[in-house]
Amino acid sequence: MRFVVVTGMSGSGKSTAMKFLEDAGFFCVDNLPVPLIEKFMELLTMPNNEISKAALGLDVRAEQTFGDALKILDRMRQNGFVFEILFMDAGDDTLVKRYKETRRMHPLCTPQENRIEDGIRKERQILTEMKKRADYIIDTSKLLTRELKEEIDRIFVQNGEYNNLMVSIVSFGFKHGIPADADLVFDVRFLPNPFYIDELKYMTGNDKGVQDYVMSFPEAGQFLDKLTDMLLFLIPNYIKEGKYQLVVGIGCTGGKHRSVTLANELYARLKCQGNYGLTVSHRDVR
Repeated sequence: MRFVVVTGMSGSGKSTAMKFLEDAGFFCVDNLPVPLIEKFMELLTMPNNEISKAALGLDVRAEQTFGDALKILDRMRQNGFVFEILFMDAGDDTLVKRYKETRRMHPLCTPQENRIEDGIRKERQILTEMKKRADYIIDTSKLLTRELKEEIDRIFVQNGEYNNLMVSIVSFGFKHGIPADADLVFDVRFLPNPFYIDELKYMTGNDKGVQDYVMSFPEAGQFLDKLTDMLLFLIPNYIKEGKYQLVVGIGCTGGKHRSVTLANELYARLKCQGNYGLTVSHRDVR
């Protein structure tokens, strides 16, 4: 019997994660009243139960009962019930943006305090202990829907090993500014610029012509060798220290040629190197 509790920040993708689990054959129940959680879990352990995979969605719509839910889960675990906690998260800026785009109010906002930021702050406080107990933390700040599906499949379908670190490789142009959330930034403007080659000017690093040009310089391969080696050293140590998001920025002048090529190459090199999440995106390619 595999049982997953899906919880986390409102707006972080819990409903989407539940949908993917349901598609993967999990029996899913969302927002079950807190007093029924223990009974539901007990029913799953009965001898005649035919359900082999189940998921329960928990959120903070009822602030006064979330502490009770945590106590129930702790008690069930002490009594030998085996389950996993998937905690969905996202940065505050991302959550605010998502709420504004959907024109929804945060579930913890009140008529007196209706600022989204206040609701997010309250929710983080309430969820502090639950996050500490989580077996998996997925930060969706930079994840596309298909990338989230890949993570869910890797953990709960392929049963792959999982670490909570999500590595995001981001190409960008220095003339548009360094990504605010970048942890590590690398400048690849030491390489010749394809922008000045007429047939390459309007292409990007996603096109083979630009890729071949950039990678034709030995320095490009040497840079990738050294950067890959450094990241393969850093990533396990970040995991050991509990870091769950690492943003690696690779920048050139406009963010369309050299940085895109090298970001894609770095992604290809790291993709099969570990059991952490990995994404690549190109901020300034339109």
